[in-house]
This record gives sequence, structure tokens and C-alpha cells, in this order.
Amino acid sequence: MAELEGLEFGKSDFVLLDEVNMEQFMENLQLRFEKGRIYTFIGEVVVSVNPYKQMDIYGKVAIEAYRGRELYENPPHLYAVADAAYKAMKRRAKDTCIVISGESGAGKTEASKYIMQYIAAITNPNQREEVESVKNVLLKSNCVLEAFGNAKTNRNDNSSRFGKYMDINFNFNGDPTGGHINNYLLEKSRVVQQHAGERNFHSFYQLLRGGTDDMLSNLHLQRNPEAYVYSKEGASVITGFNDGSLHKAVLSAMKVIGFTSEEISSIYKIIATILLLGNLEFECDGEIVQLPGAGSVSHVAELTGTEPETVSKALLYRTVATGGGEVIEKGHNKLEACFGRDAFAKALYERLFAWIVGRINTVIEVKNYNPALHGKNTVIGVLDIYGFEIFDNNSFEQFCINYCNEKLQQLFIELILQQEQEEYHREGITWQHIEYFNNQIIVDLVEQLHKGIISILDEACLTVGKVTDTVCLETMNTKLGQHPHFTSRKHCPTDKTMDFQRHFRIRHYAGDVTYSIEGFLDKNKDPLFQDFKRLMYNSADPVLKEMWPDGQLSITEVTKRPLTAATLFKNSIIALVENLACKEPYYVRCIKPNDVKSPVLFDDARCRHQVAYLGLLENVRVRRAGFAYRQPYARFLQRYKMTCEYTWPNHLMDTDREAVEAIVTQHGFEGDVAYGHTKLFVRTPRSLFTLEQERAALIPILVLFLQKTRKTTVLIHLTCLLRIYPEPRLCADMSLSPAASTQRRPRDSSSQRASVGRNRSQSLSSHKPGRLFTQLCLAAILGPRRLAWFSPLWWPTSLQPCS
Repeated sequence: MAELEGLEFGKSDFVLLDEVNMEQFMENLQLRFEKGRIYTFIGEVVVSVNPYKQMDIYGKVAIEAYRGRELYENPPHLYAVADAAYKAMKRRAKDTCIVISGESGAGKTEASKYIMQYIAAITNPNQREEVESVKNVLLKSNCVLEAFGNAKTNRNDNSSRFGKYMDINFNFNGDPTGGHINNYLLEKSRVVQQHAGERNFHSFYQLLRGGTDDMLSNLHLQRNPEAYVYSKEGASVITGFNDGSLHKAVLSAMKVIGFTSEEISSIYKIIATILLLGNLEFECDGEIVQLPGAGSVSHVAELTGTEPETVSKALLYRTVATGGGEVIEKGHNKLEACFGRDAFAKALYERLFAWIVGRINTVIEVKNYNPALHGKNTVIGVLDIYGFEIFDNNSFEQFCINYCNEKLQQLFIELILQQEQEEYHREGITWQHIEYFNNQIIVDLVEQLHKGIISILDEACLTVGKVTDTVCLETMNTKLGQHPHFTSRKHCPTDKTMDFQRHFRIRHYAGDVTYSIEGFLDKNKDPLFQDFKRLMYNSADPVLKEMWPDGQLSITEVTKRPLTAATLFKNSIIALVENLACKEPYYVRCIKPNDVKSPVLFDDARCRHQVAYLGLLENVRVRRAGFAYRQPYARFLQRYKMTCEYTWPNHLMDTDREAVEAIVTQHGFEGDVAYGHTKLFVRTPRSLFTLEQERAALIPILVLFLQKTRKTTVLIHLTCLLRIYPEPRLCADMSLSPAASTQRRPRDSSSQRASVGRNRSQSLSSHKPGRLFTQLCLAAILGPRRLAWFSPLWWPTSLQPCS
């Protein structure tokens, strides 16, 4: 529970809701958003609402406030989670991870930036050059990945169109020594087609608007995005940033990371090649397809380090090998040629992005690390990945993304339960079984071998002959018709929200999603003619050649059929989940409050949908199933001791646990708590809020009592106080007992008294006048004996009472 936030800001931890239901959850979420409290806890999970405005809650001052503090010592914040993950990694030598999820526009990318900045700020206090270099590369990598992996969408001006998982390696001192980045499912279809009002990837517009005249001339480009088919859709779209200045920032970042000038040149040659490919048009002369105008083809050949003839041939023909080993060339029709061109453009960009990620990894990977010499190498992982998606038209990409979220939700609930069980076990509290929805049945629907949807798609892609999307849907209807989480129009003839032979619906944990089967098979096959692979492998550009190692195979060589896109994605997500499962997880759940980027509008329906698909209520129920609130005895006592006559101002019992028991007993909460080895467990929030209300009522009384003390009386008491305490002295021991404070001691010599007097002057001058005056007033009112029992929080070490 956040120490510095009152109930007027709502409950800072959803676990403390009176009742766990959607209405109370949304009411608390909206109240905190309207009060400017964008972060709220669910235990150790942070729920973050995008404020759509700059907030003065970041920077050096905030970082110092959260550095080294426990989660419950400050209001909810991203820094609190980042610090908790870092402390767990450093103190217990445990690998940790921070999982950031939410839909596009919810603030995931910004959250990951703040977490990275926090970790960079609190590490390397000795400013070692090699560590600073690693930190700079890790931070600059975000700039480069955003340029090539993010795009303007209708929901978000800077939407990540890929999933990213970054491991940051630390040495035994807790300083970063390197890292590794994995990327997942880049939305490469955006390269050739965007929805109305959206843009291609930022890199295209940054080059066209920020490149120098010489650079654009060498790349055979115009300074006009509307001149290119692949970028014209977003040419007039307004964004909240300057493409030209961002281009300069990306170039600078790449140089800091370690990209050579030749590599940077090759990167932008590939971007230019893609733009020029989009403008290639095919004409039909009878049954023969041709490329009119040799200029564009020659420009593409020049930029890719190939010959114009081989480029034209790859675009117009497909080379195939017969069963007898004979090689023949088959000409494309116009539709096939356009399909091949677009597939080539998408593959170029996808491989470019993968190469950039790999190049960054070669720079930031841990080098020459010997555990025997340097100690254990620990890791903090940061996962920034797309959230659950439900659009008007949901296709193959949404199917993959939602499957990913099913896997992560399953892991999320399992790890939360595991953490709860481990804490109960450590504290000696009996664990009771918790009922929750296990979405394994949905995961199996998608990924189960021979029976799942991915297996059905793969089987259709491998079948000889013309297998259409419709035929594939019929196979799903036959094999999955009895599954409780699958349906289609065939099984629900009266449901007119779905079309026959086109739609199927999956009942995800977050809600029902209707998918259009159109395009599933082509996207799953992800076909690219081998001619393009060989063309790029034979390029004179070493960077481009490196991106296409599979092009070295000749057409007659028998090769294993490549894995489909869905299977590759499934394998990568399974590996990701296994990686996360062996780390101690921390979570940031991001919510988008509205679709118009307003800092004041809270769209209840939109937020309810996100709360549902993020599984936040399920998370609260799991956390609340046993004991809603738990706190170390000393911390609980410090906050609530004024509510009990036996613990105020300080208790005289043997242990803090006994003092906590006294508070609980006085308020009649015995049946609502359990006592662990080091913590008090409270079952219902109502008991806690009873204590909070009583504490809130007592604090003003204590303040007024001090304020109403007459000035003259205080002066008289202060005079007496100086007689009673003639020799204030520095004292490191804060636990003086009443007996120790009243013991008489021999009279000091005059020189000793003079020394003590100087110490007193120095100690008095080291405290702020307002706080010192309050402390002296309290001392004068309570007297020497009762003062010694008072909390050290009210009494500085330099003014310990003497006999």
C-alpha cells in the first residue's frame, strides 16, 4: 500500500477493493486517472494508464526517491517495479524479467524506455568507461529499432509493429555488461499496404524527409513520399514528430552503436530499393509480361549490387527443377509478377530488420566473460510485446498475436500462483487451493499437434494441388466442430455476424474474436521465389549478401521444405515462455484510456475491454483468494501504532509481532489475520481500512495538540528542558530504553562540558528550524522519561535525552 497517497486518490492497490468486480475496479481506475495517478498496483503488478501528456513524475529526483526502496514505500510507479527487479537480481543473484503488455497506444514503448533509463541511472556509480559504453548502446538501440520497427497507425503515432524481448546482463557489482535482443513477428505486410490514415514504417519517411540532397540523389529518390506507391498512403498523414530531425537522431544512434559508414549506406540502399520496387509496373503483350522502362530496373540493380538483366529475369520468370533434374524457366502472368514483387519487397525489409537486430546484438553481447574471474552473470529481461487485438477484420496476424497473448496469460497466472505459494510457504501460512480459469484448453486449440489450428493450416499448405482457404475452413469445421471454444457459421447457422465459408470464431480468455480465413494459407506459406534469394546472395554488396545465406543453394539441390510462418512463430513463443518461466517476473499492464489521445477523457467501454483481455480481475482474484494484504511487522507497527494504547508512542513488548498482535486484538480483527514468520497477513481489505480511517482521524489531533500549545508555556518548558538536558550528545544507538535514559552518571569536568556545548550547537544547527521546534515542544510536553519511549522518527539522534 502506497505510503504517500490518501484515499481521495482512490485505492493505490486494486487488491484492497471492497469487492472484486468490474464496477469497483473501473470506478477506482477512473478516479485515479482523473486525479493524475496513472499507476496502480495489483500486488507487485503495475497497471499503467496512458496519460497522453507530459507528467512531472520522472527524472533524477524521482529516481532517487525510488532507488533502493521497497514497493510499498512509495506511490505506484514504473520505477518501483524496475527497482524491485533490479534488487532481486542484485541481492539474491536471481534472473528477473519485466513483462510489458497492452494494446497499441497504451504506452508500452514509453514504459520500456523509462524502465531502461531507470536501470541506466542507478548503475555504474563509479562511471567506468566500458560500462557507460554498454549503457549508451542499450539506450540508443531503442532509437534505431523504433525507426525501422515502428509506424503510425490509427491508434498510435509510434506503434511498435513487432514484439521485442531484451536481456540485459549484469556483473556481480550490478553493472550492465551487455545484452541480447529477440524480435517477434514483424508486421512486414505494412511494407506494401497500409490502412487509410496509416503510414509505412518510420524509416521510409525519415529517409525521404531527412536525407541530404546528395544522399537522395545517390539513391535515385525524390524528396516526396507521395511519389512512391509504398509510402504515398501515409504521405499526408499528420504525426506528432519531425521525420527530418529523427533521421539525424537515428544516424547518430547507429554511429554510437558501432555501425560502419558502409553498413549505414547499405541499409538505406535497401530502403530505396524497396521504394523503387513498389513503383515497378508490369504490362502484358499477349501472354508475355514485360517491364516497361529500363531506368527503374537499372536503379534497383545498382542499389543491390546486381545486374539489370538478372533483376528483370527474377521479376518476370520463375526457375523450377523437374523431377529428372531438368531446369526450366516459367514466365509469370501479371498477377504472379505483382505478387512476386511485393513478396520480394516484404522479404527485403524483414531480413533488413533482422540483420539490424543481429548487428546490435554483436555489439552488446557479453564478451570475454569468465564466471570464475568475474563472478556470476545475472540477467534482467524486458519484454515489450503486442497485446490482445480485436479489429473489425481479424486476419492471420491477429490470430498469431492473440495466440501469443493466450500463452503469456497462462504463464502470468501460473507464475502469480507460484509466487503466492512460495510466499505462504516462507511465512509458514497454510496454502489453500485457488480456483481460476485455466486457458490451457484454448492454447491446445491453437497449437496441439495434429489437432490444433496451426497443424491444420500446415497440413493444408503441404497438400499437393490447389487447396483454398475455404477448403481449410471446412477441415477446421470437421475436426474442431465439437470444441467448446471454436465455432463458425456452419455450426451456428443463425449467427449472421459470421459468413458461410469465410469466418470462424475463437472464444479467447479475453473475449470472442471472429477471424476471416481469407489469406491465411498464403500468409502461412509466406512464399518467396528462390530466384530472389539467389539474386540477393550473388550481390556485390557484402551486407546484402550476408542477409540471404539460403540463396547459395542451386535450383537442383534438394532442400527441406521450410517451416511455415505459424509454426516458426509458435516455436519462438514457446521458447520465449520457457525463458520467462525460469526468471522471477514483474509485470506492467498498460491501458489506453481513449482513442482520441485526450488527457482528460476516460472511455469506460474501451477500458473495460482492456481490463478484461489483460486478465486484471483474474489477477486480483488470485491475489485476494487467500490474504489480500501482507506487511512486515515493523512496517505495520510503524504505520498503525497510534491506534492502540499499548503501542503508542512506543511499545515495551519483547517483539514487534507481539505489538502487532496487541493492535489486532484491540480492534477485534483476530479472525481476519494470520501471523507469518516475518509478516502479518490480513484477509479482507475492510480490516485494513478500519485502521486507515482511525489513523487518519488521529493524525490531525496530534498536530492540533502541538499547534495549540501556548508559546509562553513552551518557552518555560524549553528553559526547564535545557536544565534537564544540559548535555545533548551525539548518539548512534536509537534504541535507548527508559531505564538506560534515566541512569545517573558522574559529573563531567568543565572542559568536557565545554566540548559537549560545542557539540550541542553543531547538532542543533544541522536540523531544520521547523522540525527542531516541533521536536523540542514535544520534549517539553512529555518530559524526560516518556520522551525516551517516544518513536525515533520524532527524535533525532543528535538530541537523545540524558539523565
